[in-house]
Amino acid sequence: MHAPVHPKVGSRQVFAIAGPAMVANLTTPLIGVVSTTAIGRLDDAALLGGVAMASVIFDCLFWLFGFLRMSTLAFTAQALGAGETREQTVILVRGFIVAGLIGAALIALQLPLAGALFDLMGGSAGVTRAAKTYFMIRIWSSPFAFANYVILGWLVGQARANPALALQVVINLINMAATILLVLVYDTGIAGAAIAALLSEGIGFLLGVIVCRRYAHGGFAVPRATLFDRTKLMRLLAVNSDIMIRTAALITVFLFFTAKGARAGDVTLAANSVLNNFLLVSAFFLDGLANAAQQLCGRTFGARDARGFADSTRLVLLWGLGFAIVVAVLFALFGPNLINFMTASEDVRRAAREFLPFIVLAPVPGVFAFGFDGIYVGATWAREMRNLMLASLAIFAGVWWALQSYGNAGLWCALIAFYVARGGLQGARYPAQYRATFPKS
Repeated sequence: MHAPVHPKVGSRQVFAIAGPAMVANLTTPLIGVVSTTAIGRLDDAALLGGVAMASVIFDCLFWLFGFLRMSTLAFTAQALGAGETREQTVILVRGFIVAGLIGAALIALQLPLAGALFDLMGGSAGVTRAAKTYFMIRIWSSPFAFANYVILGWLVGQARANPALALQVVINLINMAATILLVLVYDTGIAGAAIAALLSEGIGFLLGVIVCRRYAHGGFAVPRATLFDRTKLMRLLAVNSDIMIRTAALITVFLFFTAKGARAGDVTLAANSVLNNFLLVSAFFLDGLANAAQQLCGRTFGARDARGFADSTRLVLLWGLGFAIVVAVLFALFGPNLINFMTASEDVRRAAREFLPFIVLAPVPGVFAFGFDGIYVGATWAREMRNLMLASLAIFAGVWWALQSYGNAGLWCALIAFYVARGGLQGARYPAQYRATFPKS
């Protein structure tokens, strides 16, 4: 145990975390591009549809357990700020245990889980058969994928963003290389794409353990009584369950948005898919800043540094707002040309251009949604974040219900309202949370 460390908080510290996270985010979509291209070369629409369906399932399933990364990052940053060097290793090992248990549970439940999920998705027989092949292989990557969440959260929580970046890029590159080799060279079909994902997560985990071993004070050996400390386990359970509920609400919004777009027809669905790529690009930058907020706010929270916490909040939101304005202007100037590049269909182009103004509006409220998410995670204000996300979900549903007669425009209005509600509600709650956390400030 050491004295709390009050870290310096400035723009350099923000981008030391945010920069690598942004770069790592840019490599992730390449996996989907490579997988789609490799399977697409097999000239079988059912296989392409199968990998798309299974990828959506895993995106949502793994996203649901993203609390493993967020809580590990927050608790590690807090321990770093408090000067608790040994506790940081305890958090890592405890995270590995939780990740392994969740992954093992998914593997054990894979048959009923697959049945329920594929019935819900409702694809054709050929697409479902291909998707199940992919699912039954990739599900075995769950323990490794979840452990990698823990590793990445732990490294970023220690402000070691560059090793985290390197590890994430290596995992993505292995996935892409293995997909090309197995699918196109060895002709293993959709099973090869799933094996590539499994191999990349497994190798990534082994490399991650080696990296973490270098930074773990005293090695991985942790006294049983410390590891299973009841108070800390209950806090971990409470934070993780709150973040999981919050994430489920978030997933509900985007699945609902996709489903409603699909029911509006092929052109509307395609136009929304094109526009979602714009949201994805802005999310790369905003998520990087959210990572910085999680680490800096967590660290200053652990150090009981009220001024540092406030400075972290201010810097992340100001830089985020600057990025958002630049991105919004770029979307306004180059959006029509980018739409033309992404689709050759004139009907889809026309529909996408009609709803482009919503994309131009989205980054600014998105700053506060992403930024306050990071702040609340870093301070482990998980219960409040959960409640405010549920309130935002209710606002989304209410706006959609009121504007559903406007079709896809009403749907986009509801999504923008959801962004505004997320950031607005958390921003309104922030002063009270700050005063409760730092009563003497």
